[in-house]
Amino acid sequence: MSITTDTTSMESKGGATPAEVLRAEARTAHNYHPLPVVLAQAEGAWMTDIDGRRFLDMLAGYSALNFGHGHPRLIAAAHAQLDRLTLTSRAFVHDAFADFTAGLGDLCGKELVLPMNTGAEAVETAIKVSRKWGYDVKGVAADSARIIVAAGNFHGRTTTIVGFSDDPDARDGFGPFAPGFDQVAYGDLAALEAAITPDTVAVLIEPIQGEAGVLIPPDGYLRGVREICTRHNVLFVADEIQAGLGRTGRTFACDHEDVVPDLYVLGKALGGGVVPVSAVVGDREVLGVLKPGQHGSTFGGNPLACAVGSEVVAMLASGEYQSRAAELGLVLRERLDAMIDKGVVAVRSRGLWAGIDIDPAIGSGREVCERLMARGVLAKDTHGSTIRLAPPLVISAEDLQWGLDQLAAVLA
Repeated sequence: MSITTDTTSMESKGGATPAEVLRAEARTAHNYHPLPVVLAQAEGAWMTDIDGRRFLDMLAGYSALNFGHGHPRLIAAAHAQLDRLTLTSRAFVHDAFADFTAGLGDLCGKELVLPMNTGAEAVETAIKVSRKWGYDVKGVAADSARIIVAAGNFHGRTTTIVGFSDDPDARDGFGPFAPGFDQVAYGDLAALEAAITPDTVAVLIEPIQGEAGVLIPPDGYLRGVREICTRHNVLFVADEIQAGLGRTGRTFACDHEDVVPDLYVLGKALGGGVVPVSAVVGDREVLGVLKPGQHGSTFGGNPLACAVGSEVVAMLASGEYQSRAAELGLVLRERLDAMIDKGVVAVRSRGLWAGIDIDPAIGSGREVCERLMARGVLAKDTHGSTIRLAPPLVISAEDLQWGLDQLAAVLA
């Protein structure tokens, strides 16, 4: 749905109701620093605040809203399931489970699916599975398994995961950390191979590093990771939580190099912006190492999640959303390239996903996002001077152009 926004009116009215923002902050742990907007409803690529002001969503919940806000197919699937059955726990089998696991497995070209809830929970699951595979299949000595990760990674915020992060905001003050991780430079195949030992069980990487600023590795890197892992009998674990499910113009970011990892780690868009849904997907020789009682989740694979997740899988199976991301991604990149040396220092993009480094003379990433908000566009900064753009894949070409017009205006 396209909606025209009066930017003059937006700027004159200013931000969200200060009292509502302060009321939210008064009783909330300050683990986020949100923009001062209070949203009340949304449809497609547009959100509306409590004062009736409309904003173009250029973040899409960090890819959790790939299909936009309130997609009719996803809402219908959720409503239908809500009327029947919402939770059983995995102590029992429910009638939406088999369709979801079979559909997602087929989408990934894999045999087994292990449903969880959040992205971090799926990453933790992949770590456990990799270690168990290392002990049971590869023959690594007990408690010796090691996993290689990349510098600049972001896989979540559990204590295990932040322990192998190099971001001080994520890491500092939360130790001691779990051992067993070796960090190498992202995009450096020689460093990766040099780090492998007989105890290495997996390489865990993001095919595109989202939180780091949409960092895209050199051409051939993912193929090289696949080759090295195969040659050394090491699992290739691809964290496609942000990059996957259509965002980059292909179903998975690994598809751009025709690479198939041993484990896909999925989340965000898998829940359609309706409920949290994540999963680890792999073949039986890897995921089959888990036995009853060794891993689980009360809400993982619940009926509501499976109903929505199955609809997401069906929507992706058509290829429509991947094609939209690829086509509109060309528009996005062309417009952003035109802003280089006009407030933009560098651009990295793939599909409808871009990292934009802002000239410090223009202001910080946060300041630019605040100016965008005043003009009716919502985006998010990261690492000081970088802005990430990830609009819903359902955004119209007209609205995308309008949003980029606003960016050009605040940079001028």
